[in-house]
Formats: sequence, C-alpha cells, structure tokens
Amino acid sequence: MKTIPMKAALGAALLAATTLAQAGAATPGATARADELAALPGGGWLSLDKRGLHLLDAAGKERATLPMRAKQLDTRSHADGALAVVLEADTQRPLAVMVDLKAGELRAQAPFPVPGFGVEASCLYRDAQQVTHLFLIGKDGQSEQWLMHGDQRQLVRKLALPPHAKHCRADDASHTLLVSESGIGLWAYEADAESAGRREPVALRRPFGQLDGGAGALAVLPGGVAVLDAKGKRLHLLRRRDGKWQALPPQPTRSAKGAGQLALRAGAGGIDLLLRDEAAGNWQIRPQSWQAARPAPVATTMPMAVIEPRGQTEPMARAGDAADDPAIWVHPNDPAASRILGTNKKQGLLVYDLQGKQRQLLEVGRLNNVDLRQNVTLDGQRVDLAVASQRDDNSMMLFTIDAQGIVSEAARLPTDLERIYGICLYQPAGGGLEAFVNDKDGSYRHYRIERHGQGYASTLLRRFSVASQPEGCVVDDRRARLYIGEEKRGVWAGAADASAKAGLQLILPLGPHLSADVEGLALYHGAKGDYLIVSSQGNNSYVVLDAAAPNRVRGTFRVGYNLAAGIDGTSETDGLDASSANLGGAYASGMLVIQDGYKRLPDGPQNFKYVAWEDIARALKLP
Repeated sequence: MKTIPMKAALGAALLAATTLAQAGAATPGATARADELAALPGGGWLSLDKRGLHLLDAAGKERATLPMRAKQLDTRSHADGALAVVLEADTQRPLAVMVDLKAGELRAQAPFPVPGFGVEASCLYRDAQQVTHLFLIGKDGQSEQWLMHGDQRQLVRKLALPPHAKHCRADDASHTLLVSESGIGLWAYEADAESAGRREPVALRRPFGQLDGGAGALAVLPGGVAVLDAKGKRLHLLRRRDGKWQALPPQPTRSAKGAGQLALRAGAGGIDLLLRDEAAGNWQIRPQSWQAARPAPVATTMPMAVIEPRGQTEPMARAGDAADDPAIWVHPNDPAASRILGTNKKQGLLVYDLQGKQRQLLEVGRLNNVDLRQNVTLDGQRVDLAVASQRDDNSMMLFTIDAQGIVSEAARLPTDLERIYGICLYQPAGGGLEAFVNDKDGSYRHYRIERHGQGYASTLLRRFSVASQPEGCVVDDRRARLYIGEEKRGVWAGAADASAKAGLQLILPLGPHLSADVEGLALYHGAKGDYLIVSSQGNNSYVVLDAAAPNRVRGTFRVGYNLAAGIDGTSETDGLDASSANLGGAYASGMLVIQDGYKRLPDGPQNFKYVAWEDIARALKLP
C-alpha cells in the first residue's frame, strides 16, 4: 500500500539495496488484532478485523469504527486523509469508505453494484489523470476494472486475469497491476485501461523461480515489490531496473505458521514492512533500509498535458481492429451540420455527425486511410471529393460529397501497389487534385486525379520511397509540403510539387517527443499559426509542432477521461484529422478527431473521439 508521506520521504528512488534488520516489536495497541492493516498519513492506522473497520491513532487507540464483515482492505491517500475500499464478506460488493483524519471519522460512500461473479481479490489504482480505479478479480479469472469519481461507479473494462488470485496491488507510479496467482507466482499487468493488456512474470514458484509453492500477499515498494511465498515462510523483494525484475535474497519470516498478510509504512530508516504473524496473531515490524539509486539521465522533454474529449462517435459495427482514419467535411452553410468520415478496415466507410451519431454506412470493403478536399475544380465542375485506400483491390476509392453531406461512391482507380496502405490528398494552388498513396514496403506513388464527363481517371506523376513501412501522410497545400510518417523512424517532410524531387528530410525523429509507431498526421491552419499533429502510438500521445520550418515542437498531450460525459480517453491511435473551421459550440475554434484503439467505459468496438481545438490550444499555450 502506498501513502503520500511515504512517497514524499522516498521520492521516486529505485530499490538499490535491501538489508534485513532484526524484526522489531509488534505494531501498537489495537492494531495487533487486525486481520488486515493499512498505515495512514500522519502515523495513524486503518485496521480491519471480524468486528469491522477501525480508525486508530499512531498509538493504536481507536478513534472511529464502522461495523462490518469484510476483507481485502486497500487505500489511497488524499488531501484530508484517505480513501479505503473493502469487500463485504456476504455480498462481495465493494464498499468505499472516506477516512477523515482531522474529524476522526469513517464515512461509507456510495456502494458498488453487487458483482456478477465471486470476487477473490480487489485493489485500488490511481492513474496519471488522478482518477481512482478499482480492480475486482474472480476465482475463475473473471475480472473487472471500475472507475470511482465522487458517487460515480462505472465499469471501465473487463479483463482476464489469473484464476485463484487472492492478492493484488497496483503501483501507481509505473501503472502496473501486480497479481499473485496461487500455486504459480506473481504477475505484472498494465493497469492503464487504455493499454493493450500485456503481462510479464515477476516471480514464479520453483523450479521456475524462487517462490515456494507460489505467491501470497504482496506490497508495492518504490521501484519494486515485496511478496510472500505461498506458505508465508519467506519474504521476497524484487526491484524493477532497466525493464527487468531482479530478485534480492529472500528473507525468512520467522513465523511458525507463516505470515499471511503484508502492509507497508514509511520508517525512520526507509521502509517498514509489516507482516501478519499467523502463529503469534499480531503484526511484526520488519524495517528495511533502502539506498536510493541515482536516477538514470532522462532526455529533457515537455510536460505531457491531459485533455478531455468533448464527444465520441457510436462504436463500430465490427469488433477488433476496425476503425482507422477520419476526415472532416465542413458544411458550406451550416457548420453544425458538418460530417466526420471514418474508415472501417473490415467493412467500409462510415459517416457521423458532430454529435457522433452514425448517419451513413457504405459497405465497400476494407478501407484503410481516407482524406478529402472541398471545392475542387475538375473538368470545369466543382466537387467535394474524398479518396480512400482500398486494401481488397489495392485501388484508390473515390467518393463524392453533396451539399448536404451525403457521401456516394464515385470510382475505383487502380494502382500498381501490392499492399496499399496510407493515402493523402493535395490541392495545388493552380487547381486540380492529386493523391499520394503508399505501400507497406515504403513505396510511394503520386497521382493526378482527373474527371472526364461523368468518369474519373488517374495519371501517375512520380515514384519515391522511404526505407521502411509508412502509413500516415498529410499535405500542407499552402506551402506545397508533404509530411510522411515512417512508423519506426519518424516524420519526414518533402516537396508536394510533382515537378520537384521529393527531397525528404527527417524533421521529427523518434525520441523524447515521439514513440513508435508513428501513425496519423493532420494539419490545423489557424489564424495565428499552422500546426502539424502527429499520433505517437507507442505512448498513446500526440505531438504538436509548427507546420512551417524549422517545425518547432510546441507540446505533447494525451486524451484522458471526460468523467462528466462518460467518455474514455484514447490509445493506440492510427489516424486523426483536424479542422480550424468554426463548427459551433465547443468546436468554435475547430476540432481534432482521433481514432481510439481501445473503447472503454465500458468495453466496446473501436470508435473516434472529438477533441476541441480550444482545449488543445489552452493546454499547450498556443497563440
């Protein structure tokens, strides 16, 4: 368990060395009879036993009690004390309790729904947005992650976690969920709900590791974890360094029946681990001396802003990796009636309004990227035209958009690419329309799109390539500049004019601002500045830089929860698009539309999130 005072005392220091001190005296007063124990800010305690939940002072004297039969005590500190959560023994319903240290009170909060499965373990998690979550883990591995905000209790996602897990704890600093699987060992999962759900072993039973019989109770340490083996006879401490878990020599618990529970508090010399001695029926204090390691040098970067989305589209009609790339069409007379085009890689093209309601579905096959231009003059006629990369036949698929925002299929123009992927459009100053399409092998084709009567055709203008797989691209029509995202290298800029060599230059390599894969690219043309927005898929963030050379980075941000609207954040974004048009309401300064790789709150098929440009500009202090 973590508290604010412990973090203040230890900082973000990594566990560098641990020395075993002589077991200290038992914890004071009424703490001795606790089945579960949690240290509180200021030296007080929360004690859970068969009679209820007790608030104790530093000497173990009772200040308040809530009668209950419960288990699985976990806490998180806040300004006035702490938030505690327990599981009611009879219903297995989580119960939140506010601990008011100043008033000396325990106040039960709004209850959770009764779980639909038998809960064996539960633990709290506080994310980077300071939103509090609760994990519930069932005996058969059924698990859920819930959001807690005031009286709000909302299911974030369902998970599959190890069966027979009786203990869990979350490390807020590293966004890691640690789960003890009985008879197997200790696992680490990504706690962030927008994550891909990866896991790794931390400590396993013999002969695969050092644990005797599997893993028991655990406690989170700064940069590491403490875990008891299955019978509670040995205490194991592990540290996380350079992406790997390193085990320190195990320590005997010196208990005839073993230790059944672990807790943690800040100690005079570092950390005190508290072990529930099942033979003595009390808690023993086990001081640990921590030597702070020097933090590894970190590249200087800007702080990451967290921005709330203002809206979202209805989920896709296909599960899995379906949604990919959006494009924004602005209504010529009524901006509030504008439309969002979005590709579905398993179905076709969808059209949404600004409230996120699906207005059209064109089931035309596996579309990947889409881009559009308005008021394009072709063969003497003005037309609004969208073009998408069609992966079934490696073609460019053309769509017309009428004055009411109705989208219709117009043509399929073949390419010589074998695995067509990304696409973007260019409207030269002299008129007409051109398209850049790429292949997964790095090949690019530059086409002119033409109209003759009622039909469309394309003419190949030039070829060029990048060294590895690209996808997203965007063209700055004002500067005739092409921007390309090479997934494993960074963002390139070159000439969009077909009469010039591409002359690509790397303007934003992978590094402190950008994490592979580099995915969607979009441009925002504002009254006071033009900006390039890049999807940094590797760390679920977005980079904003000047569209004009020298392309100075203006900031980075993530999209988090909008709790009031019940909208989750974004992650693993493929495509995005931006517009500076006054679309009314929250989008009076324009908007950014972002593909979301994991739809949460609750789980569902992928969709697109709407972000107000005003919120981005405020967070990044853009002019």
